[in-house]
Order: sequence, then C-alpha cells, then structure tokens
Amino acid sequence: MYTLKKYTTWQMAKWTRYETLLFVIIIAVCVSAYFFFDLAWLKIPWTPLALIGTAVAFVIGFQNNAAYGRIWEARKIWGGIINTSRTFGMYVQDMVNNQHAQNPMSEDELKQEIKTLTYRHIAWITALRHAMRESKSWETTSNHRTNTEWKIGPPERDSDVESDIKEYISVEDLNYVMSKNNKQTALLYLQSHHLRSLKDNGVIWEFSFLELEAIVQELFTLQGKSERIKNFPYPRHFATLNHYFMWMFVLLLPLALVPQFAEIGREVIGDYPLIGEFFIWFTIPIYVIVAWIFHTMERIGRTGENPFEGTANDVPISTIARGIEIDLRQNLGESDEEIPEQFPVKYHTQF
Repeated sequence: MYTLKKYTTWQMAKWTRYETLLFVIIIAVCVSAYFFFDLAWLKIPWTPLALIGTAVAFVIGFQNNAAYGRIWEARKIWGGIINTSRTFGMYVQDMVNNQHAQNPMSEDELKQEIKTLTYRHIAWITALRHAMRESKSWETTSNHRTNTEWKIGPPERDSDVESDIKEYISVEDLNYVMSKNNKQTALLYLQSHHLRSLKDNGVIWEFSFLELEAIVQELFTLQGKSERIKNFPYPRHFATLNHYFMWMFVLLLPLALVPQFAEIGREVIGDYPLIGEFFIWFTIPIYVIVAWIFHTMERIGRTGENPFEGTANDVPISTIARGIEIDLRQNLGESDEEIPEQFPVKYHTQF
C-alpha cells in the first residue's frame, strides 16, 4: 500500500501511542522510586550511555537507509513492469497479423489471438501480485496492533490467485498453472509457447517473434528482481540486534537522566524552593521525547523492510497491476462496463 496523505503529528502520535504510554509508565515508575525512596545511589554515568546511544543511532540510520533502498528498488521494478506491459500490449496488437501467414486467419480469429495473449499477461501480473503478498515468517509489521485496528489490507487477502486469474485464461491453462508452485513463471512459459506456435503458423513474423520473446525475457527479469526482494529479507541479525539495542538504550536512559534532573533540582532549590523540590518530575517529558524519537525511527525502519507486505507505506502493487489491466483492456476496445474498476482508496491509502 502507499499513503496518499502526508502524516500529521497527531497521526504519528496515534500510530505510536501504545509505546508512548509504555514510556510514560517506565519513567514515572523510575522518578517515583527516586523521589519517594531516596535512591540517589541508583545511577549510571553518562559516558557509557552516550556510547550506546551513538551506536544505536548509527545502526538505526543504516537500517532506515537500507529499508528506503528496498522500497525504492521495488518501486522501480514495478515501474518497469508498467512500461514493459504497455510495450507488450502494443507489440501484440501490431505484430499479430496475416502478412506472413501460411494459412491466413479471419479478422475475428486474429482478434481472439491478441485477446488471449493480452489476457494471459493480465493473469501473469495478477499471479505476481498474489505471490508478492504471500506472508513470510519475517513479515510481522502488518500484525502490529496499530496496523490491524482499522482492519484494512491489500485486496489479495480477500481473494485467492485461482479465482482472480481463471477469467483470463482457458480451463486447460488454468489447470496447468495451478499445478505449479511458481504460477507466474508457468504463465510466462505458456505465453512463450503460444508465441512460438503463432510464429510457426506465420501469424507472427520471425523478427517480430524475437521482439516479443525479448519482452517475455524482460518480464522474467523483472519478476525475478521482485521475487528477490520478497524472498530475501533485510538481514535479521541487523534488524533483531538493532531492536534489542534500541530497547536496551531506552531502559537504561532513566538511570542517567533521573539523577541528572535531581542534581539540577538540588542546585536551584536555594533560589527556587518549589521548582527545585519537584524539578525531578521534568524528567518525564524529556525522557518520553527522547525514547519516542529513538523508537519511532527504529519502527519506521522495520516498517519499510518488506515493501510488498501490505502495510501503509508499501509499494501499491495491487493498484499498479489493476491500472495495467485497465490500460490493456481499454486498448483492446472493451467498454468501461466490461473493465473492472480500480481498487478503492481506504484511509488515504492505496494498495
């Protein structure tokens, strides 16, 4: 999915409200214990904590850069699928003809061959988007409470690949495709076999056949690139340790922050008795801000690791695939009543 409306401060706060509440509880307990039980001895120096914070910030930055790189690469791949699909639709309409045919076909038969090739391509991109939406064990962001409370998700969760592609291919092709693990690859094999058959009958000129086969080859390449991102996660040792390091820093921070504010309070209590006595409680908002920043940046990195998972900032492959289908079918001359509508936008998010 992809968020169409920019995040506001309120939306970001709502997205992280459970963790923010946890931070408030953590620091409130620490401040209360220090204030009421005089735990002045319970503290750690700033130097080791600063080293940990620097390391955590560095790793979070590395993770966010890597996650953004995966999202951007996925977007370029699917942008390539858009361009190649349009080129394939144009080539099929112009290159399937009787100019070199040994046994010329009727105009209706030629249109049916063009439609079969075009529809099979739509089935391919539909199968590919379903494959990209399959859940992997390392894809856990979509299960987070704040991502499930609105009960929205990509359309692939409400249908299966067989029901979505059966209207585009023959029963024989459907049985063949459903017998294979990689259904999108099976569809490209069928596409290539069909093109060769048309070439053997002279309906496609040999040079045109090579051009169309090059398009199929490019589709294989783009499919493989998309599958590589889907099936190879962001290295888990980086992601997991980064998560643990962030929480280690957040949990140790009160042991340095609370004594520091208590010391400031003791310094000003002579001039400002009331402020000095309760100055330690100012630790709460400062800690919550620091902890929230570190946690939110780490969570943003985790959210962007898997650009096909189906969360609010993923690549909108369902919308892209449906857009390609609409373009191809309109160019076949079909009416708007025959063509499915684009997937709806929900909560300012396209899928």
